Amino acid sequence: MRNGSMSTISRRDVLAAGPALTATGLATDALAAATPSERPNILWLVSEDNNPFIGAYGDTLAHTPTLDALAKEGLLYRNVYTNAPVCAPTRFAIITGVHPESAGPAHNMRAVAKLPNLLRGLPQYLREIGYYCTNNAKTDYNSDLDPAVIWDESSKSAHWRNRPDGAPFFAVFNHETTHESRIFKPVEGRVEPAAIRLPAYLPDTPGIRQDFATYYNLMEKMDGEIAQKLAELDASGLADNTIVFYYSDNGGVLPRSKRYCYDEGHRCAMIVRVPPRWRRLAPAAPNTQISAPVSFIDLAPTVLSIAGIKAPPHMQGTAFLGSHMALPKRYAFGMRNRMDERYDMVRTVTDGRFRYIRNYSPHRPWAQHGAFEWLAKGYQDWEAAHLAGTLDPVQEAFWGKKPFEQFFDLNTDRDQVHNLIDMPVHAQRIAEMRRALDAHMVAVNDNGFIPEGSPVEGYDESRRRGAYPLRRAMALAATAARGDTANLAYLSEQLGDDDDVLRYWAATGFLILGDAARDYLSRLESAMRDDPSPHVRVVAAEAVANLTDGSAAVAVLTDLLDHHPHPRVRLQALNALTFIGDKARPARAAIGRAAHSDDQYLNYAGRYLELVLDRTYKPSTPTMDIQATIRNANRVAPSGL
Repeated sequence: MRNGSMSTISRRDVLAAGPALTATGLATDALAAATPSERPNILWLVSEDNNPFIGAYGDTLAHTPTLDALAKEGLLYRNVYTNAPVCAPTRFAIITGVHPESAGPAHNMRAVAKLPNLLRGLPQYLREIGYYCTNNAKTDYNSDLDPAVIWDESSKSAHWRNRPDGAPFFAVFNHETTHESRIFKPVEGRVEPAAIRLPAYLPDTPGIRQDFATYYNLMEKMDGEIAQKLAELDASGLADNTIVFYYSDNGGVLPRSKRYCYDEGHRCAMIVRVPPRWRRLAPAAPNTQISAPVSFIDLAPTVLSIAGIKAPPHMQGTAFLGSHMALPKRYAFGMRNRMDERYDMVRTVTDGRFRYIRNYSPHRPWAQHGAFEWLAKGYQDWEAAHLAGTLDPVQEAFWGKKPFEQFFDLNTDRDQVHNLIDMPVHAQRIAEMRRALDAHMVAVNDNGFIPEGSPVEGYDESRRRGAYPLRRAMALAATAARGDTANLAYLSEQLGDDDDVLRYWAATGFLILGDAARDYLSRLESAMRDDPSPHVRVVAAEAVANLTDGSAAVAVLTDLLDHHPHPRVRLQALNALTFIGDKARPARAAIGRAAHSDDQYLNYAGRYLELVLDRTYKPSTPTMDIQATIRNANRVAPSGL
């Protein structure tokens, strides 16, 4: 470790420290009564898409002198997690203080959740007490929140320097240097491909090694950009009154990281420097590592706490700094639903040492082709090796079906390739984490079980009395995902329920069971033809296609793909066609129309399926406009990529 002199404080240490560190309202009265000029400034320096490939975190290949020095001056949070392993749902959580799965479809990648007035942007609370709030420049809030309403200024020129005299500031600067799109072309630098330690789940190919080396070299470049911002702060004479946060917005971009519910997708870096004047707002002295889990859902309450404001009741995180500092957490929760054009549903929880994962879509491989992520050479090389049959069993697992549950010891299995879910020695801990995850999903009213495009999804809509039987949906989805033939009669019963969500998961259970559901074919055919929910018809049709020649099912899916007014229902039909193989050929014309759709995800998924059905697909074949992507990557895109 490069930071051997740094002290470490755990959840147990903070609990033992007593009221001085943990009591709520520690400095509430003083800050609440303060004039604006007597409040601390808050500066967020945010990097994109990176794990802690940082020297201060013990990475011996990293060259990050600025962040290493910042860690010595501040608090290094060892176990920090994004709420979703991708930007847009995560940024929803950061700006609102509410989990994206509480307000569907915000839990899906690139969606527009319609929010009630209750859910405001974090800066709005600060502006009410005199803060000048700026964002430079990415928004990507996955909702109808209006940046012009949230911020004093949100643009490429937004800066704390533009504030009125005497006003404290909350300023955000987003650094896109490490964004996923930047590894699409090699970046030479200090780290060379030969120096890389590849994780066990990846094959050793030149392209994968180059992606890793590029990532390290971009991290070094980003570190220099952070240095420039800190130098600006020093030159302004404001460093002694400014609490500085550095963090990365989600996990990394190397294969099986961003978008996936392993540590590589969720674990981020975060360092907070608190100047001596405001040391009372910190849980520990400078040059301290904090091991208790922290989640990005905690950022909004923490910023409010620093400003002397108690977070409103609807915010779902807790403050880890400031006058309303809470007890350290035991767990951090994460999730995945639709990622770009591909559907999946995963929920996960970690305490920093162990990670429990629950896969509600075990019939879908991890390796669902995504147009954007497949622009990286690493994914292309991995798939090429899969098609060539040269992968070992650990590397091949990514291309197969998932187990319903996974459990990993992160201390002994950093690559998370040894699933310990059936190990008796861990049974008690696994049971505790299962219960914690279930309780969390109920507490946040998890919308993830609602198929996208349903009238029930949404913060208010899903909370209307009787609209969404969440506990029943959770139990049924778990039963479906286990794929146990003993539950066939139960699934058949639930397929006749009055609730659309329950029928959807019953149909999904039959789809997961595959040929074992053959005795219920007529039941599925009836649902495919007659169910009032298009989401149920899509799933039932895919299940029927797998049990028959597929002609009737493809006709149903084609009609939905061509004619349903909601683009996400159409996308679900297109995904079903993708997974029935050559049986989808009668839908070739409709798939071609989707490939020319103005909806980007229909476009991407349609292009891919065209190539597959035409036998012209190769892992290196782009299914999106590469040049447009690169152009977008080379400018700060407020909506993100």
